[in-house]
Amino acid sequence: MRRLAGAVCALLLAACGSGEQGSAPALAPVAAATSGAADTAPAGMARYDGYGDLRFGMDEKAFADAWKGELTRLGPPGQACFYQTPKWAKTPSDFAFMFEGGRFVRYDVGTLKETAPGGGKIGMHAEQIRTLYGARASETPHKYLPGGRVLRVTAPQGMGVLVFETDAQGRVTRWRAGVPPQVDYVEGCG
Repeated sequence: MRRLAGAVCALLLAACGSGEQGSAPALAPVAAATSGAADTAPAGMARYDGYGDLRFGMDEKAFADAWKGELTRLGPPGQACFYQTPKWAKTPSDFAFMFEGGRFVRYDVGTLKETAPGGGKIGMHAEQIRTLYGARASETPHKYLPGGRVLRVTAPQGMGVLVFETDAQGRVTRWRAGVPPQVDYVEGCG
């Protein structure tokens, strides 16, 4: 950790001492080198029609074949609706894939590591979400959180939908992507 801090400080000092405008991007490789692939989500995987190579509507076998990684099933076998979490998710609330009727129908995100298709993220203000997604974003009161909002964004094409949940201060606390009606289930599989 001390080596990393020293390397970052050295890069910052070098950038400050240089008269070149292009010195700042030198920080990107250091940041990329600090995260291990095994414990972080791949960047840029979120899509309106799925996640990475996974597409909404895939059956469980096709999903597992495309994922090629370890998944933990949440809930007993035989349930019509259940979640699976990837190995890198620290908790199910960080990231989980929803299945209903044997098909992949949604994924839920509660971590800053993921960016939604179109650029939405946890921590953004509702106004920023409305600006990013324009007329495709509609807003309703949150079912359970007084003052909270739900911003629903339709895909530019196709059936995919994004749903952003905000707190009473208007900050995004969670988001999910999926297909109707499952993407609109407030309680998840509950």
